[in-house]
Amino acid sequence: MLHLKEIRLKSDQFPTKDHYPFNLNVLCKTPKITFSSPVTFFVGENGSGKSTLLEAMARKCQIYIWRGEERTRAVINHYEELLFLYLETEWSDGIVPGSFFSSQIFRNFAQLVDVWEADNPGQIDYFGGKSLLTQSHGQSIMSFFRSRYKIKGLYLLDEPETALSPKTQLELLKLLREMSRLGHAQFIIATHSPILLSCPGSEIYSFDYVPVKAVSYEETNHYQIYKNFMKDPKKYDKDPV
Repeated sequence: MLHLKEIRLKSDQFPTKDHYPFNLNVLCKTPKITFSSPVTFFVGENGSGKSTLLEAMARKCQIYIWRGEERTRAVINHYEELLFLYLETEWSDGIVPGSFFSSQIFRNFAQLVDVWEADNPGQIDYFGGKSLLTQSHGQSIMSFFRSRYKIKGLYLLDEPETALSPKTQLELLKLLREMSRLGHAQFIIATHSPILLSCPGSEIYSFDYVPVKAVSYEETNHYQIYKNFMKDPKKYDKDPV
């Protein structure tokens, strides 16, 4: 089942073209992205805009983004978190609940769960009966995924592979396949992982093109670079990418 059918970017209404994220050419030139699979991937080089758009989508879809302690910054960009105001969404049957995952902010969530458990014992039962802080980072993430993704909703993940070993990435790949087949969950994932990108039946959008372009698994730079490296690792001693 697809909950979110399409997002549209109202670039003609952007408040500026001089400041991030409104100065990203791919966001200015991509009118819309449609979703036709329960699992969709956003790929592209660092700084291409995929995570930026994913976070704006979370805000537009009324999905809470956990934050750690805010610290003083040397330079403040007042436009940084405003992209969601210039998105339109089309739903199949109305807005659904969901969650936004980023390994950078997951530990803050895990700490909060421990606080809730101290105040109201039984909260960690939802995550397999173990404190997320007593497990390894990868184990705690998978405990969260296994519990959360049983619930009907829209799930946005920003580079979940950063804290996962290749073996654990395969576990997440299996979980994505299982949950998407059940029909209650839709996943949109920004990733650099060729393991996750191999998910059968998934849709891949590359932010290395302007506008954003749907590509096959074999067309992604991620697949091609890993394939070439595995064929001849020694080549990269003298001829780096």
